[in-house]
Amino acid sequence: MLDAGDQAPSFSLIQMDGTASLFESGPQSKPRLLVFFETDCPTCRLTIPYLNCLSRELGEASAILGISQDGERSTRELVEQAPIEFPVALDSDLSVTKLYDPVAVPTLFLIGSDGRIVQTLSGFDKRALNEIATAMAGTPLTIAEPFDGAPDTKFGCTSRHLEASGDGELAAAANAYVKRAARASRIELDDSVDPFEYCMQFGDPLPVIPPTVERVARMFAAVPLAPDEVIALIPPNYGAATVEKIAANAVMAGCNPEMMRVLIPLVRAVCDERFNVHGVQATTHFAAPLVIVNGPIRRELGFACGSNVFSNVARANSTLGRALQLILTNLGGARPGQIDMSTLGNAGKFSYCIAENEEENPWEPLHVEMGFKPEHSTVTLFAGESPHGVSEHMARDGKQNLKAISRALATVWSYRVCAGVEAMVVLCPEHVKTLSRDGFTKQAVREFLFENTGIPHRHFEDGAGEGTPHVKVYKQTVIDGEQCYLKFMDPSAIKLVVAGGTAGKFSAVIGSWAAGPRGSQMVTYPIEDRGLRIED
Repeated sequence: MLDAGDQAPSFSLIQMDGTASLFESGPQSKPRLLVFFETDCPTCRLTIPYLNCLSRELGEASAILGISQDGERSTRELVEQAPIEFPVALDSDLSVTKLYDPVAVPTLFLIGSDGRIVQTLSGFDKRALNEIATAMAGTPLTIAEPFDGAPDTKFGCTSRHLEASGDGELAAAANAYVKRAARASRIELDDSVDPFEYCMQFGDPLPVIPPTVERVARMFAAVPLAPDEVIALIPPNYGAATVEKIAANAVMAGCNPEMMRVLIPLVRAVCDERFNVHGVQATTHFAAPLVIVNGPIRRELGFACGSNVFSNVARANSTLGRALQLILTNLGGARPGQIDMSTLGNAGKFSYCIAENEEENPWEPLHVEMGFKPEHSTVTLFAGESPHGVSEHMARDGKQNLKAISRALATVWSYRVCAGVEAMVVLCPEHVKTLSRDGFTKQAVREFLFENTGIPHRHFEDGAGEGTPHVKVYKQTVIDGEQCYLKFMDPSAIKLVVAGGTAGKFSAVIGSWAAGPRGSQMVTYPIEDRGLRIED
């Protein structure tokens, strides 16, 4: 692949409008940007809106050329769907691709006025996109914001010229830019058919409330959005989650219409690239999306945050969690034994929703830690295992409480697996009181757990078993006088929430699915409270 400092080769291609595009490698008056892409690459589709923004910002000074590695039909379809706002040329025979030799797509080549490559970018990277935008504009320019629903980085796909050759045309790619989709199907049942029995095929498979036209209409009337408006495409089948179809699943789950205020941002959150619900839906691991509700909406809609918080204590918790699971199954298509291949599963796949007990929390609640104000309401998603209880009734100081929790944390995923995991620690109010009394801040709790959660070297001596091949990348420390490998990469891998009843010294740890950019990252989305805008 050509790199910074190399001379950019000259070439000629035909653009989608039929005109010839002659690229000359000699000196030019302004920087130019070549963008190699494939029409069925999700990362390419993710990148296009940012390049559209750059093209608009540069105006007449824009010098961006998209180079499609696919044929005219699929390229034209993508140009219209996105729509792509900069010129696109066809490289169907991959002759220009072979000149520049990108390893992956999208690959961006920023070419200076002297005709030499200044910078390259393979895949999606917000920081690099902003650097390229600034270089082209000649002044600081941000086209990729940090909290816009897209990940900071994402790997691309193999460049077409490096793929194994195959026969036939490409399968049609999901339209990631669709704004409207088909209305939900109407089904007329004969009087001899029990509607509850009929609807079992769309359930989990507990009985559901039949989503009659009238019930669904009452549900979607609670939000000021068109019934056919697409909120998100649900992986892995990328079914269109329209307002109406979200409402239908909410009816089946037993939600009140007011719950649509939470379900709309929750669906957006679960489809955030950072959360990676595609992987969560298809993994053989235990993980299920855990929903955590914060802010005034907890009290307004009756979410439970105290005693029995993980169980059958409140309609709001149970129905919201169940509605999300029905949406993931019915629109995303991840049915157990088909796409959802979890070996043992998780009861959270029926419903997995709690609210934080902010009233018993002496520290900042989760949503404030994530950058929101206390008066905002939010939903947070964490791809987690089932809760693992920690009983510690005898300890009289905060450190001993945390020691008990750290020993439970050592077991998440698998005892000898370190580094690539995260965990949610749900602290009960009684444990929190002890910690606060002893002067622990939230960050101090996190750092203590990080520094005291490790696996002794002696437990790796047999050299076999999961986790043992990767010891070279594990961080080392000394815990209680013994050489250990640290369980987590850094303190941020440990998430903290306060929840549960005020009686009983029981906390819990919840292990994650694969962590980091290649796995699942925790995401928090705002709920638009009535009369309060998030930017206020």
